[in-house]
Amino acid sequence: MAKQDKQFVKEITPQSEDFSRWYIDVLQKAEWMDYAPVRGCIVIRPDAYEIWERCQRELDQEFKRTGHRNAYFPLFIPESFFEKEKEHVEGFNPELPWVTEAGGDILEERLAVRPTSETMFGHMYAQWIQSYRDLPLLLNQWANVVRWEKRTLPFLRTSEFLWQEGHTAHATEEEAREETMRMLGIYADFVESFLAIPVIRGQKTPSEKFAGAVETYTIESLMKDGRALQTATSHYLGQNFAKSFEIQYLDKDNQLKYVYTTSWGMSTRILGAIVMVHGDDRGLVLPPKLSPTQVVIVPIGPAKAREAVVAKARELFDALKRADIRVHLDDRDDVSPGWKFNEYELRGVPIRLELGPRDLEASQAVLARRDTGEKITVPLDAVIERVQALLSDIQRDLFEAAKRRLEENSHVAETLDQLVEIIQTKRGFVLAGWCGDDACERAVKDACTATSRCIPFDPPARPATCVTCGKPAAHAVWFAKSY
Repeated sequence: MAKQDKQFVKEITPQSEDFSRWYIDVLQKAEWMDYAPVRGCIVIRPDAYEIWERCQRELDQEFKRTGHRNAYFPLFIPESFFEKEKEHVEGFNPELPWVTEAGGDILEERLAVRPTSETMFGHMYAQWIQSYRDLPLLLNQWANVVRWEKRTLPFLRTSEFLWQEGHTAHATEEEAREETMRMLGIYADFVESFLAIPVIRGQKTPSEKFAGAVETYTIESLMKDGRALQTATSHYLGQNFAKSFEIQYLDKDNQLKYVYTTSWGMSTRILGAIVMVHGDDRGLVLPPKLSPTQVVIVPIGPAKAREAVVAKARELFDALKRADIRVHLDDRDDVSPGWKFNEYELRGVPIRLELGPRDLEASQAVLARRDTGEKITVPLDAVIERVQALLSDIQRDLFEAAKRRLEENSHVAETLDQLVEIIQTKRGFVLAGWCGDDACERAVKDACTATSRCIPFDPPARPATCVTCGKPAAHAVWFAKSY
């Protein structure tokens, strides 16, 4: 390996040395983001934005398949809207930026820069919904939101971020609850099948639920450093916002009733999850379904053999493209193959196809897996078939590896001392009994800074007593340190 090739990798801090520094190094070296001149904000660079676009397309397809339509609502929200739902404004007030002046004039009413849009949707739904014929109303918007975070980390917590937020209105509680769980299922299936990240599905405790919701449901994932990350949420809002904003309809019996509403969202935080779940000391590792480039072809060998090698490489490029494989041919002659290898490993391209003069003589090519580093020699006439199979294998293996890490780092604690010891020495998820008292939940956080992540739908165990007070447990709860 040339000196420049070695240096390329040395610029990334090893995960074992400093995981946070590794994360930032990878994001910047792989050109996913850069810091903006506004505190807590980042510029999402094209490579990362293309990942977000792929996520958008996949999710948007599912939203539309289930009857939702896209719309766009204003970025600015009148202060009076928040005051209509007290719990909601109390939950968001510490993070709200306000517009107080425009065009040199002081505004009559302060405008919040959108932290989320339940109030704006509620205001408009009250005007649009008159009859049972107007229901269900199923809308989604792709937008940016602003939450003035005190502690920021690129993609995971930034003052401005991108997301989608769905808002629906229903005639009955049953329909609204079905919608809430349907969307949680769509998120979970997307994260597991498309991003190759296993999730834990469950309900948030009352202290952790969305401000203004009756119930909040979540999917939680484990990062390689043992911390948890909330990757999406779905909220059953009941009639809270309907009553605050007078969203009523006439039913078939001509009776005036309040609707039941839901909201649900997933943000660019999932980009951070992709990095932290799959990445290694050489950089990004991208699941094939998600990766903008699935195969990179790198011609190798001396200059005198270059013309024939590149010609064959272009034939392979065309054949792979015809097979709907996202492929890139790097035939630059001013950069060494070693440098290219490091560059595409850093960027997480799932498969590297190497082709040299000896390979031409033997009618073969070499396929290198990004996830394992394994090299496989394949006949040229079998490249398409082997690449397609390998992409499927890598997608599956990345998920299985992440699932094993989740299982190996999931523990059960019977006492608070056990829970604290596991969090401090092993991290990961710790399942413990909880009596339902907020004070007992807070005691865990005070003891080790771990928070309740969710009450799982299908816990692997059901502790009999509360981890804090020893009373009978009402729930099994996953605790973890989180982002």
